[in-house]
Amino acid sequence: MYVPCGEKEIAYLKSKDKKLAAVIESLGVLERPVHDDVFSAVVHHIIGQQISTKAQEAIWARLCEKVGTVDATHLLSLGREELQAVGTSFRKVDYIMDFAEKVASRDFNIAALYAMSDDEVICTLSSLKGIGDWTAEMLLIFTLRRPDVLSFGDLGIQRGLRMLYRHKEIARRRFERYKKRYSPYASTASLYLWAIAGGAIEGLSDPAARKK
Repeated sequence: MYVPCGEKEIAYLKSKDKKLAAVIESLGVLERPVHDDVFSAVVHHIIGQQISTKAQEAIWARLCEKVGTVDATHLLSLGREELQAVGTSFRKVDYIMDFAEKVASRDFNIAALYAMSDDEVICTLSSLKGIGDWTAEMLLIFTLRRPDVLSFGDLGIQRGLRMLYRHKEIARRRFERYKKRYSPYASTASLYLWAIAGGAIEGLSDPAARKK
């Protein structure tokens, strides 16, 4: 499964924005896989906080090898010391184990997330230790496959917007205008903005970058 990026989403975005349309024409359909199990996706995101993707995946691989299935039952049977031994910090262990305990005790209902609005999901996930708005927004896109998410707090989104529209900064009001333009397919637009930020369009620079 992938983040929504089909003909319907692409045609709509191209009709709404000429600059984004040119990028879409250049890059074609973008396929970004989703991590569709909410519990393990939350754990994966917590592990990855403030470390490189390479380090995150190495720790994740060790965890999967140790427990097999990353769920509340297996993590709680593992214990804090063994979880820390796969290479994550004790603070992250506390976040993960607190989440596992809440799921196991049914204080946190994962299934209920699917019936919630985006804002409700962000509020609910952000109530967990170690989960902020940005992580909740990434879970909306890459786990729940919500179609209309554009993260103001994401540095790649900010950079992509600056590069595409030639702004030195993206204030909240300007950001909301672009989000409204992309709606209801802002998640698809996000994929292209991340690609732009990563250098996918040759010769497109960041106006906010300092000149040497």
